[in-house]
Amino acid sequence: MARKTAGFDWLTILIYLLLICFGWANIYSASLGSDPSGSYFNLNEVYGKQALWIGLSIFLIVIILAIEVKFYQRFSSVIYITALVLLAGLFVFGKTISGATSWYAIGSFRLQPSEFAKIATALALAKYVSDIQTNIKLFSHQFKAFIIVALPAILIVPQPDPGSAMVYAAFFFPLYREGISALYLVLALSGVFIFVGTLLLGPIWVTAAVIVLAALSFLLKKKKRPGIPLLLFIVIASIGLSFSVNYIFNNVFEQRHRDRFNIVLGKEVDSRGIGYNTNQSEIAIGSGGWTGKGWTEGTQTKGHFVPEQHTDYIFSTVGEEWGFLGSAAVVFLFVCLMLRLIFLAERQKSQFNRIYGYSVVGIIFLHFMVNIGMVIGIFPTVGIPLPFFSYGGSGLWGFTILVFIFIRLDSDRLSF
Repeated sequence: MARKTAGFDWLTILIYLLLICFGWANIYSASLGSDPSGSYFNLNEVYGKQALWIGLSIFLIVIILAIEVKFYQRFSSVIYITALVLLAGLFVFGKTISGATSWYAIGSFRLQPSEFAKIATALALAKYVSDIQTNIKLFSHQFKAFIIVALPAILIVPQPDPGSAMVYAAFFFPLYREGISALYLVLALSGVFIFVGTLLLGPIWVTAAVIVLAALSFLLKKKKRPGIPLLLFIVIASIGLSFSVNYIFNNVFEQRHRDRFNIVLGKEVDSRGIGYNTNQSEIAIGSGGWTGKGWTEGTQTKGHFVPEQHTDYIFSTVGEEWGFLGSAAVVFLFVCLMLRLIFLAERQKSQFNRIYGYSVVGIIFLHFMVNIGMVIGIFPTVGIPLPFFSYGGSGLWGFTILVFIFIRLDSDRLSF
């Protein structure tokens, strides 16, 4: 038994435990406070439940580490199909909470399948790309990989939960590592810039910028000059996207999404309405200074000025009570975790293990980047939790399973 446990990466496990413990401490603080009568607010309901879910996570970890490694690759397709069925079943049996039909509810127990669908997608993608008959450099095989990633996202969007669907962009990370062209990322980022640029400047200015950039690309790159048909296609597609932005923004996006974009882009100021969460979060973080006000001593936190502070906005508690130094420590832990996981992924002899490892890194990175960006006001509020910190059993279990499957795969790497 000692020989078996020696194969586990204890540094990753230590970082995980540090994040879990610090996360729970901040959930505890965010759950304290008083209503007008002076009584405590949701004390056992919040931090007590999170403590229970952490305890059950330990049980999950034991099961995950005890399962034979080949199980995860052999049954990845079954796990993926099960995840798709659970996502589709929400449209019939799902419970609507805060406007999103994203949960199954049995009594007081709630389960959010989108948190576990990310694990299933990571396993399925790793299985497909690592198959001996798959050549990820071929467009037909790339298309099939994109379908594997897109199917769960397509089922999540109409719940509606665009934040969770956006996380599936993280799977570009393992695909890029396995040899997919960076052109896809360039095209995606270009689309984002055109979209945002059109909202800020209008389609005429964006069209002019696209034409100028295309002309410069053609004139300056004499050795590797792009073909004229390809360049024309990119220009026409870019201009077409720019002139369709306003229609998409006004007819496809919901009003709350439009409001959030307008606030982030500075086109609207609404510190008491849709922008209230972000405004109060920025006040809480800014008031923490260098060292913070002390654990459970945050006035914004105890006064519950930041809505959803124990879930999506938990980082504002860190900023207020632990200050810049505490916030930097949390960022440092996440960076250490991701770098360690990349190191583990690179030492794998199995391509399946490596792809899955990079998928784990990509998912954690996107959650980390978007959540903190949302809390400090540089991203719109999209409802993405901070891994290991935000309150919620499904999120905690999802990330725990995600990480510890990889730890289990890594522990058996020498047998490949």
